[in-house]
Amino acid sequence: MEEETAVLDVQQFEGHSLMEALKSSGYDLLAACGGMALCASCRIEIEKGIGALAEPFGQELDTLDVLPDAAISSRLSCQLKVNQEMDGMHIRIPKS
Repeated sequence: MEEETAVLDVQQFEGHSLMEALKSSGYDLLAACGGMALCASCRIEIEKGIGALAEPFGQELDTLDVLPDAAISSRLSCQLKVNQEMDGMHIRIPKS
């Protein structure tokens, strides 16, 4: 099965969470906790451009720490605000 590729308009979603932008663009993210960084159902993998993001902290870091398959590139999309530095970033949405 071929991977799906899409482009998000960074300007259109600037200031919103990446989770909201992905859901608004038709991507299948459960986001069961509603963006509270508790469930990790909005987890993504940053494949290119992770240097544009601040390190995870607080509840996001706590949640990622308990995921057995989390990697250094794992992030919770609910905790990332869309901004111009994300232009060109490549992400992957793991299959649930």
